[in-house]
Amino acid sequence: MNAEFERPEGAAADWTIAQDWASYTAQDHAMWDRLFERQAKMLPGRAVPEFLNGLDVLRMTKPGIPDFRELSERLMALTGWQVVAVPGLVPDRVFFEHLANRRFVAGRFIRRPDQIDYLEEPDVFHDVFGHVPLLSNPAFADYMQAYGQGGLRADGLGAIDRLARLYWYTVEFGLIRRDGALRLYGAGIVSSHGESIFALDDPSPNRLGFDLVRLMRTRYRIDDFQQSYFVIDSFDDLLRATAETDFAPLYRALEDQADLEPGDVLAEDRIFTLGTQRHARAKI
Repeated sequence: MNAEFERPEGAAADWTIAQDWASYTAQDHAMWDRLFERQAKMLPGRAVPEFLNGLDVLRMTKPGIPDFRELSERLMALTGWQVVAVPGLVPDRVFFEHLANRRFVAGRFIRRPDQIDYLEEPDVFHDVFGHVPLLSNPAFADYMQAYGQGGLRADGLGAIDRLARLYWYTVEFGLIRRDGALRLYGAGIVSSHGESIFALDDPSPNRLGFDLVRLMRTRYRIDDFQQSYFVIDSFDDLLRATAETDFAPLYRALEDQADLEPGDVLAEDRIFTLGTQRHARAKI
């Protein structure tokens, strides 16, 4: 989640701007195509089928940066969502209000060639390639709206930091169990070549069963691959686990519980992989 800051000149009251698709250069579209081709080659068999199906039904496989208006028309017909452009990171409440109204905010800029493997602020490739395909799935689309509604409530309860961990470990860096194997669905993984490999194949990270309270106690890494990934059983389960929970007493209960470090493993955890943490230790 993001701190409050001043709205940029030219942005509307809800922080949206025009995508101005015609202003993208040939180099911009070439960068998108380069990133898309690299991920499209490796994700079959690794990403959850719903993500790959989203790329297809939203026609995101055609070359070039998608036009948000065309993308929104297809998405609206499927799940009632749309994609809106913003100048960059937006304040928490603005972000939640957009999600609660089935609008996904996306940065319009695309990374430079020297940023191909990492950039600090999410660009159009992360936001659109990473996030939008799963918004074509009804259960995940409903989860994202419920998250936005929950964020508005958390804002009034001073609990945004707790709720941010749920977004991080599901929407951004979530794994799912499918047909006896683990698959990727988090946008931060599927849009990253390195983490698409690390999250499934590397012995370093823990891969733990999803537990809402445990997850909301857990800190996360913003500057490197994750030390722990949480595994859901289905998008329907994820939606039920959050939509049917009264978060207000949960936030109060969490105030009395110590935070967990990203690599911690508890006796009661459902462990798919007990990681070596070698990658994290090498950075110390």
